[in-house]
Amino acid sequence: MKKVILSVTNDLVTDNRVHKVALSLQQHGYQVMLVGRKLPKSMPMDLRPYNTWRLKLFFKKGPLFYAEYNMRLLSFLLARKADIFVANDLDSLPANFLAAKIKKKPLVYDSHELFTEVPELIGRHRTKAIWERIERLLLPRINYAYTVSQSIADFYQERYKTTFLVVRNLPHHEELMLVPHEKELANDGRKIVLYQGALNLGRGLEYAIKAMQYIDNTRLLIAGDGDITMALKQLTADLQLADRVTFLGKIPLAEMKYITAQADLGLSIEEDMGLNYRFALPNKLFDYIQQQVPVLVSNLPEMKRVVTNYGVGAILKDHEPHQLAQQLQEALFDRDLREKWIENLPQAARELCWEEEEKVLLSVFQKAH
Repeated sequence: MKKVILSVTNDLVTDNRVHKVALSLQQHGYQVMLVGRKLPKSMPMDLRPYNTWRLKLFFKKGPLFYAEYNMRLLSFLLARKADIFVANDLDSLPANFLAAKIKKKPLVYDSHELFTEVPELIGRHRTKAIWERIERLLLPRINYAYTVSQSIADFYQERYKTTFLVVRNLPHHEELMLVPHEKELANDGRKIVLYQGALNLGRGLEYAIKAMQYIDNTRLLIAGDGDITMALKQLTADLQLADRVTFLGKIPLAEMKYITAQADLGLSIEEDMGLNYRFALPNKLFDYIQQQVPVLVSNLPEMKRVVTNYGVGAILKDHEPHQLAQQLQEALFDRDLREKWIENLPQAARELCWEEEEKVLLSVFQKAH
């Protein structure tokens, strides 16, 4: 049985993609260990069918954290037997690259995003330059790699001549379910617009809230937490929209699907804040589709491609609140449009699922050994 060690810099608890990868490998005959780090406020690990390990670090963020993490991870990897090393994102790649070289074992690289273009690096030129130097040094030497969207794969191919396959972060396929009575939302007859995911800058949430001033018989549910939660709640209060906008907080994944299934429209209206956003394929888009909920998405290439190809929703024309409200009105109340989308959603849900992406994932590991 081939042993695989996957590494990430988070605390493992909520990393859905890495969990799915580990689970798929374990179910197909690999012995898997997942390595992350333990934070002071980390929740206990739930029971998983593969091994987990969390490194305890002195530094929590910044350059010293990344240096300490990679040194401790390298030491950990060298002390373990493994047939394949897997680095998740650029911040875990240095240690994995060295361990693979020293032990003469294959290295697989999973790029969850365009790391050097994340919003956190905007304006931080020195930090960005360091990560770009690491990327430039290591990526051309990677033989087995996959990423979350075709645009990111094309970007790396063009810049580094490194071939990346595409393994999108899709949910498992589920048959359309009946929502149990106890999970039903209070129903006052209004249409439900849903946003689920992180409440951070660039997600278009301010515009969605403002748009609720101009549309009747509709309420906006916001499920999640993040850096701008308080600012969004304040905006809602300032505009006196408490009766139209509801903050649900952070909902466990197992519970979230029952809320998603009751929505009339799912929002994924990210702004174009650089290449990482432009090339993104947000998880929530596929969560909406899996629960057969029509969507309204940004006019960004990856999201637009999915929605246009499958005919499951509308493409945003403008974030301006009046225009956004007009599109919401159309997407919620145009019967002909909605009938077409709802007719197309079952096929989209069958095809846009982890069971399909898993085939590509397994092909990478078969080549690696």
